[in-house]
Amino acid sequence: MSDTSIPPPVPPVKMAEIEGKGRALVTTQPLRAGQIVLRDSPILLYSAAPLLNHDNKYCSHCFRTILSPVVMVSCPWCSSASLFCNPECRSVALSSSHTQWVCQALSRLREANSPLLHRQQDCQVQARFLVAAYNLAVVSPLNFQTLLSLQGDSISSQDDATLFLHSVISSICPPPNHSQFGFSASLSAVLLAKDKLNAFGLMEPFAQHKERSVRAYGVYPRASFFNHDCLPNACRFDYVDSVADHGNTDIIVRVIHDLPEGRETCLSYFPVNLKYSERQRRLKEDYGFACDCDRCKVEANWSDEEEGEGEGEGEGEGEGEEEEEEEAPMDEDSDEDMAHDSETEDCGLAKEDNGFPHAYFFLQYMCNRDNCWGTLAPLPPADSVPSTVMECNVCGNLSNSEQPMDGNEQFH
Repeated sequence: MSDTSIPPPVPPVKMAEIEGKGRALVTTQPLRAGQIVLRDSPILLYSAAPLLNHDNKYCSHCFRTILSPVVMVSCPWCSSASLFCNPECRSVALSSSHTQWVCQALSRLREANSPLLHRQQDCQVQARFLVAAYNLAVVSPLNFQTLLSLQGDSISSQDDATLFLHSVISSICPPPNHSQFGFSASLSAVLLAKDKLNAFGLMEPFAQHKERSVRAYGVYPRASFFNHDCLPNACRFDYVDSVADHGNTDIIVRVIHDLPEGRETCLSYFPVNLKYSERQRRLKEDYGFACDCDRCKVEANWSDEEEGEGEGEGEGEGEGEEEEEEEAPMDEDSDEDMAHDSETEDCGLAKEDNGFPHAYFFLQYMCNRDNCWGTLAPLPPADSVPSTVMECNVCGNLSNSEQPMDGNEQFH
């Protein structure tokens, strides 16, 4: 009897080693604009709020906004310090993200004599991460091993900040029961390094006249392998306040335009409007590398005055590690080049020597809403037909493009 079973679909991207960049995600087939290449669930989530949070309006498990005090459900151990959006969320949390050990650890870290309360919020959030990570070692050893396998060289266990955090956690919070890993300064250093390079920020909703902040952080096992490019060919979306029963903390990555098979798929780790000098500084400080993408090669030769001409002046919050595009050289005499040159000059973005070959990206793929600076991607194609509706990954605004993005603009 012949086997008539249908083989599983080939995933849109796969892991590959790229010389000089290490592990990366590359396309396994030609992709259409707007196609979803990854939907990833977090193996670990933790709040971005200070330990003494007096504005507790998010579920302590799924981080949805709690719309009404009537529907709030409190933790049986710490009362109003941890709230949940419904009984089901609390039930899941009590056996996973908010175990009794986590509750006791956070309660002790909030006590008046806790040395953490005199530290900046970043330090307090790192303490939240360590508690969540050590708890993960107990409730899901396999996910904890996945966390340890992610990129990130260990921070020195003798680093002052690491020593302080480890000493506070280990002295105030006894190791969770049944943990095969225990507490150690070296393990805390490894965990903090993984957090630094792999945590995505789940953002507050966009508001035009308010700086956008992080609601929670999540570590995603597959999304962590998207490399950075200052002109990304994909961007990520999150829908934390979605009314879906589950999966609201998943992140979804869609390609911005058509991609051929074998192309590396890249995100921008921050808003695409940032100037060259600011991008390089943040990449060096936060991720430990200098970018030499096609855009950076062009802008490296610009003066400070020229930098300000081609990009937006604001620095809104976009991708978390974002949380996440390479350009192909253009033939000098092609019709597409001439169209791009015209559009570039009309926007005042032309440069005398190297030109501004990525001007079209800002026209087509950057949100023009005030103070947004988000990246636009088409909605997923229907029956392989690309959508003409573009969605902003920061403000969520939907707009109509004149025609489907078929990849012929030479942005690869």
